[in-house]
This record gives sequence, C-alpha cells and structure tokens, in this order.
Amino acid sequence: MILYQNENMTVFQSVLYKTTTTLIETTDAVILIDPNWLPNEVGEIKSYVERVLSNRKLYLIFTHSDFDHIIAAGAFPNAFVIASKAFANNPNKEQAVQQIEKFDAQYYISRNYPIDYPAVDLVIEEDGQKLELASLTLVFYLAPGHTEDGLFTVVEQQRILLAGDYLSDVEFPFIDSSYDDYVATMEKAEVIFHKHAIHTLVPGHGTVTAKPTEIAERIKESKVYLQSLANPDAELELQLQNKYEFFDGIKDAHRQNVEMAKMRE
Repeated sequence: MILYQNENMTVFQSVLYKTTTTLIETTDAVILIDPNWLPNEVGEIKSYVERVLSNRKLYLIFTHSDFDHIIAAGAFPNAFVIASKAFANNPNKEQAVQQIEKFDAQYYISRNYPIDYPAVDLVIEEDGQKLELASLTLVFYLAPGHTEDGLFTVVEQQRILLAGDYLSDVEFPFIDSSYDDYVATMEKAEVIFHKHAIHTLVPGHGTVTAKPTEIAERIKESKVYLQSLANPDAELELQLQNKYEFFDGIKDAHRQNVEMAKMRE
C-alpha cells in the first residue's frame, strides 16, 4: 500500500481510484492528510501512525469534503483537525456522511470506528495562513473549483505541495463546483509552484512526483484542458481516451466539465 517514501514522508495509495493518504513526520508532529478508503487500508495507516507517533502531536488535514477523503476521520478521534472555512461551514455535512454509509452498505463493509463529519480545530480562512510548528511551517491556500472547500497545503521547508484532487496524472480536472474557480486555482497553483520552489507534488489521486519539470507540466496540462472546454470536439475526447488509462470510467466527468464550462457563458 505504500506508494512513495522518503525520510520525512510516506504516501499510501488505496486500490480504489488510486486515492492517496500522506503522512509527514517532524520532530514534534505527525501530519496525516486524507486517510482513506477500505477498512484494511485505514487499519494499515492507523497502525503506522501508532508506531511512529510516540509523544508527538497528530494533525489531520482534509483537502476537501468529498466523502472518499473524509471516510476515515473517525479512526483518529484525538487528532487536531485542519480544513478550509468552506469545509467547516459545509451545508451538506450529513449528505457526505450518508454517501459513506451508502458506499459501505453497497459493499457490505463494516468499520470499527464511527462515521462522522470532521469537526475542524484550525479553520483556514485566507491564502497564506500559516501553522508554525517547531521544525517546519505549513502554508495554506484556498483551492476552490473541484469543490468549493478545496485546500492546498505547502510544507515549506520540504517544498512539498499537497494538492488534493488537483494535478493528478490519472485524471483530467474534475469540475464539481465552478469552472472559473478551477481556472483561478490553477493560476494560483502556478504561483505557489514558483513562490515556494515546489519540489514534490502529492495529488489526491495518482502518483507522487519529485520532478519540478513534471509538476510544471501537470499544471500546464490542466490549464490547456480547461481552455479546451470552451470549444470541445470529438478530437478532444479521443485525446483524453489515449492519455488516460481509465477514461472509460471517468468520461462522464469530462462531459460534466463541458456543461460546467457552458454555464459560465
């Protein structure tokens, strides 16, 4: 289940949708981002956390409120939770919980922890808001577009960008809230990339890259794709099918993107 690991960071990947969970260790903290999916996977992540935590504080960051990203919140009841203001004020909290319950019921899944919407301890209200720990600084940026409550996290000293459901190598952009917001968030991602000299990118789905050239290319590809939605054609869908291995499973998301782009006209 471990996809990527170095001396400070471990990235787990679920068998479902190649969804990632990231764990970052510092001298005084363990930071966990979006623990997920299946009970055995959550159990492996939890066991890993328990092995390395010692007397350090556990922080839990949620990149957004899609049910697959909050599905294991209840497994870490003592964590200090960080998320965006829109996440904390989400009017559809119960719907997210119901989606988890529906998923588990559909596949006869039992969990040994409660299914709850996370209560947020540190609310991120603006770009550039920071959490200063003894050994590193976390810098947060609001990232709407995929959802209204998206959040980028930069681990400043390690030059890591935790991107949530953006900049994936297995998915084109999924626009679930706003086309214009998504375009603006990709512009912001480019600024963050240069401002913080980002060296490592962790997307919410797909693979980690520690190559700045690849990070720049992912940003560019997302921007080009968004621009192409203004005049989509059959050729665009064919290009996507050739590029993305699982296109047949996500093509409806592309067609939804086309409709989202039309709504702004």
